[in-house]
Amino acid sequence: MTELLFLNDAYASEFTATVIDLTDDGGVVLDRTALYIGGGGQPCDVGTLSDAGGANYRVVKVARSGGAIVHTLEGDARPDPGDELHGKVDWDRRYLLMRTHTALHILCGVVWRDYGAHVTGGDMRPGAARMDFELENMTAEFAGEVEARINQEVARERDIVVDSMTRADADAHPDLIRTKINLLPAGIKEVRTIDISGLDLQADGGTHVRNTREVGRIKVVGHESKGRINKRLRIELE
Repeated sequence: MTELLFLNDAYASEFTATVIDLTDDGGVVLDRTALYIGGGGQPCDVGTLSDAGGANYRVVKVARSGGAIVHTLEGDARPDPGDELHGKVDWDRRYLLMRTHTALHILCGVVWRDYGAHVTGGDMRPGAARMDFELENMTAEFAGEVEARINQEVARERDIVVDSMTRADADAHPDLIRTKINLLPAGIKEVRTIDISGLDLQADGGTHVRNTREVGRIKVVGHESKGRINKRLRIELE
């Protein structure tokens, strides 16, 4: 079992870990990691692992595979089981993804609060993202109005709190899941939550900044129809 350090501290950019296994395809399993494994539209982290002898390994992918958290390394060189490693997250990329992910939650929170629309899909890359909503109409005027409102929330400097609740409490909280379809796996007994104080509380497993001011200005750079009641907004961070 790999301890996922990013769940409790999204700002942990370096860590020490022990190699506990190698996979048949050359992947590395560690006892702990600060590298985000990807999910909910947020890409996985990349970074480096190094040992005391000076060997360096570039991590190009982190993902769940067969019940393990596997770090895929560039090239053929691999550490050995039992090796102690120092890990570094590609921080510039991670922090931009944290800002982007929080920007999506601000967008989702505003559209839910002000227009009552569920999310039907979403995706992100560093500094840019899109989110689809259950809306019948989408216009340039609407997109401009949403842009103004989400930047008001950035300017309000709302704190962002990571917490958890039991599955029973989560199931009793109808607004916790903003997607049209509840995507929480049935086996989850404790639900991690992200709370943009006073705006948005959602179940979420990704990484976020501590305050909305860190997001910076959000630009709505596109809008389009993806169906009769499925409309898309595209955003970028300045």
